[in-house]
Amino acid sequence: MQVAILMTHVAIAIALVVLILLQQGKGAEAGAAFGGGASQTVFGSRGSGNFLAKFTGLLAAAFFATSLTLAYFASQAGDAPEAGIPDAELIEQQNAVPTLDGGSSDVDNTAPVLEESGD
Repeated sequence: MQVAILMTHVAIAIALVVLILLQQGKGAEAGAAFGGGASQTVFGSRGSGNFLAKFTGLLAAAFFATSLTLAYFASQAGDAPEAGIPDAELIEQQNAVPTLDGGSSDVDNTAPVLEESGD
């Protein structure tokens, strides 16, 4: 179900981008009124712009609803995180694992120290 909602969410997002790019700005009508000849008035009828604006609002509401639904599913996904800080018990178990050298402390694992030249 999450996959279907996610695919719908992506399709709505693509449709929103296309619809927003298809719409004409209000400034284009005002510029055409002063010498363009194609516009009837400065702020005249919008033609198909009204349909595009309503459909964009409908898609925006659907995008918002799918976003909330996906956020709800993500919050209910499980109690234990898949990645992140491990539990304290797991860290203690890893510290109790024996080492390869048998835990002998007579082995010197320190890095060599370079002597400074006295120039």
